Amino acid sequence: EVQLQASGGGLVQAGGSLRLSCAASGFTFDDYAVGWFRQAPGKEREGVSCISSKGGGTFYADSVKGRFTISSDNAKNTVYLQMNGLKPEDTAVYYCAASRLFGIRELSTEYDYWGQGTLVTVSS
Repeated sequence: EVQLQASGGGLVQAGGSLRLSCAASGFTFDDYAVGWFRQAPGKEREGVSCISSKGGGTFYADSVKGRFTISSDNAKNTVYLQMNGLKPEDTAVYYCAASRLFGIRELSTEYDYWGQGTLVTVSS
């Protein structure tokens, strides 16, 4: 059974850091593009970051560029999102997802598997 487990969310003050983890089971992450998306209350889901299969490339939304870093640990079949310099506008439920398509995938419709989401709250 294919599963994605997102974790690491929490409450942090503005300027703080969190590291989100996305652990996969039932498939090998290295063969998939993995993305992080977020959805704030009353807003549409938006793409935050993506790492392509085999770690060949990364993508960051302009709103997080320079503050967030996506990485993968193939031995643990886990993808991480290191979030530094957090701002109140980063508050959202964060989801990880995996796509069988090659390359960077920015659209949620391009993803095949989704984790359950983890809540990040940044206080001002």
